[in-house]
Amino acid sequence: MTRDDALELLHTYTESDSLRKHAYAVEAAMRAYALHFREDVEEWGMVGLLHDFDYEKHPGEDEHPFVGNRILEERGWPEHIRRAIMSHAEYTGVARESRLEHTLFAVDELCGFLMAVAYVRPDRSMASVQVKSVKKKMKDKGFARAVSREDILKGAEGLGLPFEEHVSFVIAALAAASDQLGV
Repeated sequence: MTRDDALELLHTYTESDSLRKHAYAVEAAMRAYALHFREDVEEWGMVGLLHDFDYEKHPGEDEHPFVGNRILEERGWPEHIRRAIMSHAEYTGVARESRLEHTLFAVDELCGFLMAVAYVRPDRSMASVQVKSVKKKMKDKGFARAVSREDILKGAEGLGLPFEEHVSFVIAALAAASDQLGV
């Protein structure tokens, strides 16, 4: 399987520009962590691209990511990739065990939150987002209210990283992909 295969699936099932950008953001963060952990950068990037590819057409907890998992299985995607994607949603009952699984969970909600923080900055730039402003926005329950603060905190904990270090790392990863993300 290749990145082109993952992009084809993403673009087939996801028309929304914002959901595609979310997938690209998670891909960027996953690639950066794969490099950091000396893991397979291409594979981790594809997991980031595909983690929500079925969400637009199948948003309910009874469908996402279950439908996506079936599609990936039918197309021959490896079990460990499908398992990682299944584990990113708490309600699937798939416990996170591997570093890949913990990392996907750790970056998913955080990427959405960081994109929201960047969008409200005067320059709309990820490069100018600072950890202290992220922490301040985390306390504002009205800001990006659909993003689970609990999951963001649990994600850093699952990686065994201090929250500030994790946030800083993901900001840098997203800033490096800013052209694709539009921030």
